[in-house]
Amino acid sequence: MFLEFTTQLSKALSKSLPGNEAQIKMAPYRDLVEEKYKNINKEPKKAAVLILIYPKNNQAHLVLMKRSNYEGHHSAQISFPGGKKEERDESFIHTALREANEEVGVVKESVKIIGELSDLYIPPSNFKVYPFVGITEIAPQFIVDKKEVESIIELSIDDLMRNDILKSKTMNLAAGFTFNTPYFDIQNHVVWGATAMMLFELREIIGTFRQQP
Repeated sequence: MFLEFTTQLSKALSKSLPGNEAQIKMAPYRDLVEEKYKNINKEPKKAAVLILIYPKNNQAHLVLMKRSNYEGHHSAQISFPGGKKEERDESFIHTALREANEEVGVVKESVKIIGELSDLYIPPSNFKVYPFVGITEIAPQFIVDKKEVESIIELSIDDLMRNDILKSKTMNLAAGFTFNTPYFDIQNHVVWGATAMMLFELREIIGTFRQQP
């Protein structure tokens, strides 16, 4: 079942992607994001994330992580393993694999990259993110870096495809900015922003070859 799923996903990733049309459906301040896509005033910083899919209990899963509290835009948020591209990184794939190893202990050599999602611009932090989809044949033994990661969240693909995890709510940022945002309710975690936008594109891609449970 896992092999069949990853084969179908690999084929789907090789085709035309849903892209910004899918991502924008989960954008927290949609008008602002759409405007920012058109008017980036300075060269964005570059980052990459790993969407790691692996078998667990005979089901395909992916891993998310809750970031630790720190001074920064993404403190305590739910994200994929990943981070800023460093000069030593040969490519964005190298960045995604290195960060996944550093943050949650994924062995780089065990990961096979099968494709990528559409890149995504994040206005508040001025980052352009490149998401890569990788698979492992067995479930990784996650080892978290407690400085960066509070905990990991393992999400089955079946749960990702459920419609009842798509919700919306009003959020208040520390700067006093209040807005309504769509989000994924994943194991009582509010997954919003860039991570939700990437998850939704992945969900749309998977939906091209399988139905929601």
